[in-house]
Amino acid sequence: MGVNGILLLDKDEGWTSQDCVSKLRGVLGERRIGHAGTLDPLATGLLVVLVGRATRAAAFAEAETKEYVAAFRPGIVTDTQDITGNLLRSSSVLPTEEDVRKALPRFTGEIEQIPPMYSAIKINGQKLYDIARRGGEVNRAPRRITIHSIDCLGQERGDYLLRIRCSKGTYIRTLCHDLGEYLGCGGCMAALRRTRSGSFSVENAQRIAELTRADRDTLLPVDTLFSAAAALTLTAAQEKRCRCGNPFRTGAPDGDTRFYSESGEFLAIGRVTGGEAVTVKSFFEV
Repeated sequence: MGVNGILLLDKDEGWTSQDCVSKLRGVLGERRIGHAGTLDPLATGLLVVLVGRATRAAAFAEAETKEYVAAFRPGIVTDTQDITGNLLRSSSVLPTEEDVRKALPRFTGEIEQIPPMYSAIKINGQKLYDIARRGGEVNRAPRRITIHSIDCLGQERGDYLLRIRCSKGTYIRTLCHDLGEYLGCGGCMAALRRTRSGSFSVENAQRIAELTRADRDTLLPVDTLFSAAAALTLTAAQEKRCRCGNPFRTGAPDGDTRFYSESGEFLAIGRVTGGEAVTVKSFFEV
């Protein structure tokens, strides 16, 4: 039987998310590995890794709400909107901490954000970062995102540390860029750490250098991704229909539901509507 489950990884700076996947294939001895919610090489922190049959949950695994701690560096504007990019302009007139704090409410709630050119978004079949690396630029439609909260945690070596809770799809470096423009001095992201993704916390994550083949036995179960859904233990007859992909009758209430066998095996995430249960995605071995 293969290795299945969820690994919470505390990604190191300098690694791409795909670098982590490649390394973990060797460490865990499993080819089927993916991740939810890409982190740029500059960023550190929580990367939710899907192993084995858990990769079937990729479409469900990216949490709606995430939390980051970002270092906002005022006075520097770059082409990538972070400290790794080429300098476009700088300013010696810098905001005070009070100025930064007063500006933050402007960027909370539901706002529009124009995705950066250095991103993997595709326009007419081309990734934006490929166009940007050739020196090009194209118009990008603004996207609606939600910033649930931004807290200024103080200063560190001239950067302002911001704790941000936001919806998926938010570009934190763009938020830093836009904050700098609003303050009139320009700005970029100097560092980024993802601290939470949905119900998962970086406090429970492991560094890649600490992992060994033995950690295959400590992966979180796949159904952890669906902890908000109701649970339903199926009868033998219901389980048989579930394993064949057929709907079945149930007295369970409407809504997203985790299906389990009588022995406790997680079978599928499904949906109950009007007394009929259907499988959305199965996770049992075949």
